[in-house]
Amino acid sequence: MAITHPSFGTINHPSFGTMDPDRIIVFDTTLRDGEQSPGFSMNLEEKIRMAEALHELGADVLEAGFPIASIGDFESVHAIAQKFSKDGPVVCGLARTAPGDIARAAEAIKPAARSRIHTFVSTSPLHMRVKLRMEPEDVLALVTSSVTAARNATADVEWSAEDGTRTEIDFLCRCVEAAIKAGATTINIPDTVGYAVPEDMANIFSTVRNRVPGAERVIFSTHNHNDLGLAVANTIAAIRAGARQVECTINGIGERAGNASLEEIAMVLRTRHDALPFANGVATPNILRTSRLLATITGFDVQPNKAIVGRNAFAHESGIHQDGMLKDSSTYEIMTPESVGWTKSSLVLGKHSGRAAFKDKLKALGYDVGDNAMNDAFKRFKDLADRKKVVYDEDIVALVDDEVVRANDRIKLVGLSVSTGMHTRPIASIALEVDGEAREGVAGGDGGVDATFAALRQAFPHEVNLKLYAVQSVTGGTDAQARVTVRLEEEGKHVDGQGADTDTIVASARAYVHALNKLLVKRQRTAPAALTPSQVQGAA
Repeated sequence: MAITHPSFGTINHPSFGTMDPDRIIVFDTTLRDGEQSPGFSMNLEEKIRMAEALHELGADVLEAGFPIASIGDFESVHAIAQKFSKDGPVVCGLARTAPGDIARAAEAIKPAARSRIHTFVSTSPLHMRVKLRMEPEDVLALVTSSVTAARNATADVEWSAEDGTRTEIDFLCRCVEAAIKAGATTINIPDTVGYAVPEDMANIFSTVRNRVPGAERVIFSTHNHNDLGLAVANTIAAIRAGARQVECTINGIGERAGNASLEEIAMVLRTRHDALPFANGVATPNILRTSRLLATITGFDVQPNKAIVGRNAFAHESGIHQDGMLKDSSTYEIMTPESVGWTKSSLVLGKHSGRAAFKDKLKALGYDVGDNAMNDAFKRFKDLADRKKVVYDEDIVALVDDEVVRANDRIKLVGLSVSTGMHTRPIASIALEVDGEAREGVAGGDGGVDATFAALRQAFPHEVNLKLYAVQSVTGGTDAQARVTVRLEEEGKHVDGQGADTDTIVASARAYVHALNKLLVKRQRTAPAALTPSQVQGAA
């Protein structure tokens, strides 16, 4: 079926130059919208590591954070901007309409070679009445003043109509026109609450692009939430209607049910290029590596049947499917595992493998580690190989992620000894390193895990509620590594930690320590409150 595209003029974008009308800009908001999800906080080192991975993946724009939110958020955005001071992606900071927000964002992104301020205001009747308590004309004036302030700070400005898909179309067109006149270079119409269906997206983008003067001079962007499971479908509909920037996250993380998934959008565009003949810069073989890095940093695995990156995405158990796969893999696979970073080999290394083979395998799995991290990871690998009959790719990924990704944690697990059995009270002895200081704890409990957690609380005193404790096997067999997830709650803040080891109690301790480290980061963060009507009026 032939695809007809809305007409495009020549767009000279301050960050991308003369735009190819069939080029899709990938705007990744994992570090901003994704990190806002409960339990998904990242520290500075983790954010920089994710930013590097996203750059290697091919993201064009990194929304690095919300600089006004906290000192930590400002420092993260500023550090990422410094990281890409010579080349790399556009580094973007989010700002509300208040002058202080915009000035803070401008300061945070200043070191970047290419920078952007993303400012937004609510435009739906519900949000204007309940949240802003403002009249439409006042909101319209606010669009002009905030975009003007942002444009005075940087050449690349994105404006968003919060709750855009529930905004009256006439008023939306007026707001978009005002933003373009004030100097916005990208116009984002987000489905903030995941309410729209694909037909809505097509109508909204087509109408706005056809009716608004100057629409041919800017890039239109789509940002979709997944409350009805339609985020990717809505993104595709918006692209068909003229959107040339997609806002997305790795693993689809984000507020509530999450955002449109970067990996799914990228593979739709690659696999169905016949129906969607658009180019993008995503290096798809890096997808799995980036997905796993995020899962390790945040402590949230993707579900097994998650498209593209779930462990069952390329698994076949049905006899009929297996027969077809043996004859021709295209019978049941519409893309190759290698195209997104999976490897066909399962059995990889053993106890007789040397450092060179281990390093080569890490490279094949997408890891580039320094000498110190390599030494630590290799030692753990040899220990693991001595305990397991077979070492799989998944074992190595779990092992290396523990060592490399968490190398900068303030609390480190140094040693653990647990005595348990029938008709005896379990006793755990634990050794920690907290900001370089040795700490020890000994405690009993109702089982080895309970005793371990009690010993942790003695070595590092704290008051939290354990909300979740879950164990799953990384691979099969009685010698498989256990991956443990622990969720802690402190004053309404939730964090998840993960740990892996062939000993479930050791894995539990690793997970608890991981969660504690994330809690320390969470304590330093304060979410920005919504602007009061007086603040909004002041911003105008």
